[in-house]
Amino acid sequence: MAERAYDVELVEGGVPVKMWTRGVPVEDGAREQLAQAARMPFIFKHMAAMPDVHVGLGATVGSVIPTKGAVIPAAVGVDIGCGMMAARTSLKGGDLPDTLEELRAAIERAVPHGRSARIGRGKRDVGSWGDPPPEVTAAWATLVDRFDRITEKYPRFKSTNNLVHMGTLGTGNHFIEVCLDEEQRVWIMLHSGSRGVGNAIGTYFIELARQDMRRWFINLPDEDLAYFPEGTIHFNDYVWAVHWAQDFAALNRQVMMGAVIRTLREVIAKPFEAEVEVVNCHHNYVSREHHFGEDILVTRKGAVRAAKGTMGIIPGSMGARSFIVRGLGNAEAFESCSHGAGRVMSRTKAKKLVSLEEHIADTAGVECRKDEGVLDETPKAYKPIDAVMAAQADLVEIVHRLNQVVCVKG
Repeated sequence: MAERAYDVELVEGGVPVKMWTRGVPVEDGAREQLAQAARMPFIFKHMAAMPDVHVGLGATVGSVIPTKGAVIPAAVGVDIGCGMMAARTSLKGGDLPDTLEELRAAIERAVPHGRSARIGRGKRDVGSWGDPPPEVTAAWATLVDRFDRITEKYPRFKSTNNLVHMGTLGTGNHFIEVCLDEEQRVWIMLHSGSRGVGNAIGTYFIELARQDMRRWFINLPDEDLAYFPEGTIHFNDYVWAVHWAQDFAALNRQVMMGAVIRTLREVIAKPFEAEVEVVNCHHNYVSREHHFGEDILVTRKGAVRAAKGTMGIIPGSMGARSFIVRGLGNAEAFESCSHGAGRVMSRTKAKKLVSLEEHIADTAGVECRKDEGVLDETPKAYKPIDAVMAAQADLVEIVHRLNQVVCVKG
């Protein structure tokens, strides 16, 4: 019998936690956060921790939380539906411009990103559109009816930047990259989620769950584990809203991908096919699935569905390669894998400990920002992606290895 590739941590008063973390660091805080969730009475069978696991707000990033009869909004988080999209083109590396700075600047002009920038005497949010282009309004039209149903009951969400955030990147660890695979074929890869509207939905329902716990006199080891029991009005409203936000996030990535493809066509004269292979996957979400003979809810916070044959994306960092993978359908991991390398330093710690010179050296060969404003996203802030991939060799198989040559950060 083959040796299992994961370790089991027993939790007093809770279900076991199966850890795919061999060869990668796991801080004590993440173990404690996992244990607290494992003690909730509605956790189904066991929990699974991916090799990129680290402390998160509300719940551990890199965790798979199966539940029966309840959902924990903070275990999904506020960037609902955050995920990845990648598309292979028919271009080769030699078709790219000799100077990639021009290409990066063109992508930055085509996709609103970041927080704000001063232009002339005024100030505009570069993370939003002014007048959304036709493709943005067309995409929003496919979502607006369901959104109106949500805002009929929760009018507070009407004031979010829902339309003007469609097709925009955001900030933090969100990015757009141009990559080369093992055959020097050009890929476009991007990472983003449901933007301001998803944040508003997540934040509101997390607080609503906390209020419910206080109303019902339910004491929790951590108020971020506040939950909605299945069958309640708030459970139904949350699941409806969160699934809508997941659809917004997936469509948001598609709109951005279209913008980047059009940009490449403007910069590169050679005709090319743009979507030879396409992957679009969430890694912050909840879904109804069937595992171990039962229908359950699976919350993945910083984890990707890796059912047998299902394609996924596992990015590294600004200076480390990424992977297109195919799921192996490992039942013990609830058919999941990591969503990336996972942080080994907090954003504050990275800014204190990593110098600009180190960042520049670690991103050599990548056309990207090389300033102090991105030190919280520097490669040293993340776990070694090769070790992360080795720890989950029984969860996914590697299909393509991608090395970025251009990286746009929010």
